[in-house]
Parts: sequence; structure tokens; C-alpha cells
Amino acid sequence: MTELDLDALRIRLARSGVRDVGVLAGGASSLTFRGGIEERPVVVKVAPPGHEPVGHRDVLRQSRIIRALGPTDVPVPEVLVEDAGSPPLFVMSLVAGESFEPLFDGGTGFDDAVTQRYRSAATCLAALHALSPADVGVGDEPVVDAAAEVDRWCATLRTVDQDLVPGWETISDTLRAGVPAPMGPAIVHGDYRLGNLLAVGSEVTAVIDWEIWSVGDPRIDLGWFLANADPATYARPSSFVDAVPSRADLLEHYAPGAGVPDIEWFIALACFKSAATWSLIVKHNRRRPMPRSEFEEMAPVLPRLLQRARSLLA
Repeated sequence: MTELDLDALRIRLARSGVRDVGVLAGGASSLTFRGGIEERPVVVKVAPPGHEPVGHRDVLRQSRIIRALGPTDVPVPEVLVEDAGSPPLFVMSLVAGESFEPLFDGGTGFDDAVTQRYRSAATCLAALHALSPADVGVGDEPVVDAAAEVDRWCATLRTVDQDLVPGWETISDTLRAGVPAPMGPAIVHGDYRLGNLLAVGSEVTAVIDWEIWSVGDPRIDLGWFLANADPATYARPSSFVDAVPSRADLLEHYAPGAGVPDIEWFIALACFKSAATWSLIVKHNRRRPMPRSEFEEMAPVLPRLLQRARSLLA
């Protein structure tokens, strides 16, 4: 893998007025740095050098959707600089707030705020999905339907140790056989969960990490959000289990009084997708010189995710 020349990056960013550049934790698909423009703190996202800046590494595509959402009711950082050089990068404002995944990150003492934050996240997701892609300038994006999502994660599952994900083919067949009639199209974040939001107390201050956004069926996002907001999905020990609102509660904040058709299918798709993404993480982790224990601990969870998908589809 090509290493990024941090000194060269600092010189390049200085031309745009960005100073005091240093590494910021996070950013699995792109490289993330902190810095400042005058007195304003900023975040810098850089495509990893040595790779084509496409797909989840296309940082300028990420900046495009963040800029498009800037004038809307969906809270996002402000894009300040875009640079299509090699590697591409963009600079955005550093928004106040914490990124916190209650059912994964642990901690204590935020029960009421956690409950309200989940509800605020559901309302924010509804605001995102209410936008017309054409009206915000992304109407030229191809529409990704639910069947294509199934195919996408099947392609991932074919590349991993099959002992990690027993019986996934049967579930994929069931998903394909029951693809619901489409809704939307809407802007789909692709990984919408509390860990990809910034919040102060119960208020969502920014939706972040737009690496895999698309235009498609909004229930792809909603199913993923609900799966990650369900303590039974991963069954991890957490002091916040009782603070998480019920599925019905979150659906009411997303679509008051309306209901969402076929949502069980999309939650099943989310469990299937999670099994695929985590199996890939486990595969890569096992190849590291020093594998991380927290990733290996997910290996026995994967069959349960598939079983949960199977149950939701039954």
C-alpha cells in the first residue's frame, strides 16, 4: 500500500489556508485529518494513495452529496475546499458533537439522551428521504434497487471463508424471491446509524460518513437503522439496552401514523448485509500480523445474523 506523504499534504493544504494538519482517528475508506482555517477547526478527507478514487474511496463524490444537502433540513458539515489533485481531497467544517453507537460502544449515564437521540435520528432520516434527488442536484445518479443490494452483498459473501456464513445462499434466494415493490427513489446514506451521526445530547448536529451513499429505495436505510437499533441483532452486552426505543416507536418518529410496508424484508436485508460486511472484516483481520480481538469476536455472531434474517423472512 502506498503511504501518504504527510509533509506534502500539509504543503498542499496550506495553499487553501489549512494549517496545523494532523491525523484524526476514523475514516476506514479514506484518510481523515484535522486542521484549521484561521480560527475555524476543519476535517480533511483524503482518498488513499495508490488506489483508484472510485466507489467508497471517491471523496469528491462524498463532498458532492454533503454540498447538495447543505441548504436542506438535513444537518451536514459545510464543504470548504475541494481539490481534485492526486490524491483527491476535500475539507469540511468540524461540527460539534459526539459519535456514539450505544449498543456497541458501551458507557453509562446517558439513558434518556440515548432514547431521544434514536428518535431524533429517525426524524432526521425521514427528512433525508423526503428530499427529491433531482431537486438537490443529484438526479443524475443511477437508481440502485433492492435486488441490486442483494446482489452486491452476495458478491462480498462469495469472497469470504464460507464457514463464517453458513447457509447464506439460501437466504439470498429467499430475499430475491420476495423483493418488495419499490419506493422512492430517495437519497440513501448507506450506513445510517447512530455511530455515523454527530449529536449533542439528543440533538443530531450532523450526518457524516457518506462513503456509500446512493439513490434508491429509502427502506434500505431504514432497515439498516432499525437493525442497528435493535439490541437483539448483535446481542452484545450493553447498559443501554433498555434505553433503545422499540421498532414501533422509531417507525412512528420516521413516518407518523403512516407505517412502512415490507419493513421486515428490509431489516432482513440489513442482517444479511451485516453478515457480509463483518465476514469481510473478519477475513482481513485474520490476515493481519496482529489480528484485533474485537473483530475476531464478531465471527460467532455471523451465523446468528443470518438466522435472524431467515426468521424475519419466514
